[in-house]
Amino acid sequence: MREWINVRALAVACTLSLSPLVLASTATVKPSPNAAQATLQHLLDSEWEWELAQFPEHATSLGDHRYDDRVTDRSPTAIAARRAHHAELLAAVRRIDRAQLSGEDRISRDILEFTADLAVQGDALYRGVAPAQDLAFSADDSPFAMNQMSGPQLSLPQLVRATRFQDEGDYRHYLARMAQWPRTFEQQRAVLESGRQVGLVPPQVAIERMPSQFGPLLNQDIEHHPLYAPFLKFPASVSEANQAELRAQAADLLKTKVIPSLASLQEYLASVYVPAAAVQTGASRLPHGDAYYAWSLQRYNTTRMTAREIHELGLREVERIDAAMREVMKEAGFKGTLAEFRTFLRTDKQFQYESAEAELAALRDIAKRIDPQLPSLFVELPRVPYGVRPMSKEEGNNAPHYIAGAIDGSRAGYFEANTNNLAAWPKWTMDALVLHEAVPGHHLQIARAQELSALPKWRRAYGNSGFSEGWGLYSEGLGAQLGLYSDPYTRFGRLTMEAHRAARLVVDTGMHAFGWTREQSIDYLVEHAQLERGFAEAETDRYLVWPGQATAYKVGEQVILAQRRKAEAALGAKFDIRRFHNALIDHGGLPLTVLERVIDDWIASERLRSE
Repeated sequence: MREWINVRALAVACTLSLSPLVLASTATVKPSPNAAQATLQHLLDSEWEWELAQFPEHATSLGDHRYDDRVTDRSPTAIAARRAHHAELLAAVRRIDRAQLSGEDRISRDILEFTADLAVQGDALYRGVAPAQDLAFSADDSPFAMNQMSGPQLSLPQLVRATRFQDEGDYRHYLARMAQWPRTFEQQRAVLESGRQVGLVPPQVAIERMPSQFGPLLNQDIEHHPLYAPFLKFPASVSEANQAELRAQAADLLKTKVIPSLASLQEYLASVYVPAAAVQTGASRLPHGDAYYAWSLQRYNTTRMTAREIHELGLREVERIDAAMREVMKEAGFKGTLAEFRTFLRTDKQFQYESAEAELAALRDIAKRIDPQLPSLFVELPRVPYGVRPMSKEEGNNAPHYIAGAIDGSRAGYFEANTNNLAAWPKWTMDALVLHEAVPGHHLQIARAQELSALPKWRRAYGNSGFSEGWGLYSEGLGAQLGLYSDPYTRFGRLTMEAHRAARLVVDTGMHAFGWTREQSIDYLVEHAQLERGFAEAETDRYLVWPGQATAYKVGEQVILAQRRKAEAALGAKFDIRRFHNALIDHGGLPLTVLERVIDDWIASERLRSE
């Protein structure tokens, strides 16, 4: 779901079919409750199938392998059809009478309307940049989707990890997909060029390392090429003769088609696109920049908060957390300033891992200490397991993150740790990291959503940054109840992680709405979030290419905490934290405005249950 960041993590599209949506939206008579439910269900099922067919790589990442032989169609015709689909979907949803729905059906309609409305708003913003042109991008096909954080240089190796290789047919599907990559690279280039022509280009300082990230994909040593990895080992069902044939086809495609097309894209980025990028930073410099940033804030944090409100919330939270960090520093017996304490924690060898293997082992140990404590905070837990593995070398100094498993449970989720820069992730940050990225954070919430079989598949796969990242940050606050934060250093680590998210509210809005420079953001993150300077630079560049996304963490956490306080006040002694947590996550991902209504309904049902 990553427009500067791509809407879907590996987002890419293929076949076009709007007819199910048209059929679902042609009712001219006010439907009865049963008809309204049936229309909504048909619409949700149609949208699910449309998205999978439109975005085959995303289907693969979800564990649906019907489209493993396809790639994105980013042709102008396909993009125009997606814009039309967004408008059609919104009209269809709004024709369904909300009053005729209840329970999960009403929630489904609210979420579907929220997402469709945002897509239509995004399309209108892009079209407004050059009304006389039929621009080759939409809310689903952003000219900002390729940058140092996202694009084929990073998504293709991840796609290999998500692809199924169980039999010969899977390999042949993968080869068919490989054969189409040169076309999709050319289409991606056309989208970027279309954006460049009208000034929709990320800041140069943020994307200047992007061409170098293509290095591993240009490796002429095919045996060690990341896209050739599946052909190094085959299941026993594939004969040796067919193995040789498949290897030969893959090697030929890589040498003669894929690598040359990637080299051409890299050359365009290095010689045309990056040099043409603006020196100025911040969304406000873009055509319709203020409106674009306001849209991005709503898209990512799913509230109606303004940039000013978010900025001021960040300042208040940073001040509060600064004071808490000073108290923990005193508890640790350190005599000096916060900056000096930070230097001690960053440089003293007792807090550093000597190897990537040592860091991974520590993370796995923390995860296994959390797992048995989870029933104390949840009534029901997901069944799908998770693992901890290193992120790719190509991602450099990017932040650790979670990769979701398959929606059918056939592939586990993974917390990908940054072992590329051990100094950026000392031991005292590990507790909070596992809580956020694995359990009870992203893995627990996303895996639980995927297993809610009573919900439509579209709902089970839906997510947004405000809810998921807000839940991740809220989960960090549960660490003490799960047996973590047992010393002042890990407690300080938790506070620095929270301070980082609070500081994001300040610097993201600062750069995109209030004229802050890149250096101001870096300095602020070093001073208040206790970040190592190299990581602060990488983080700032992330905010520059994903306006608004970084605000989702703290905003989301604050909304969840507000819902908890509301429930505790309303229910008093009847409040059950285990039931509350499942009430939060047992509807899948929710826009935060929808979450507030859901918790109101839950409070009412809890009152009735305990009477």
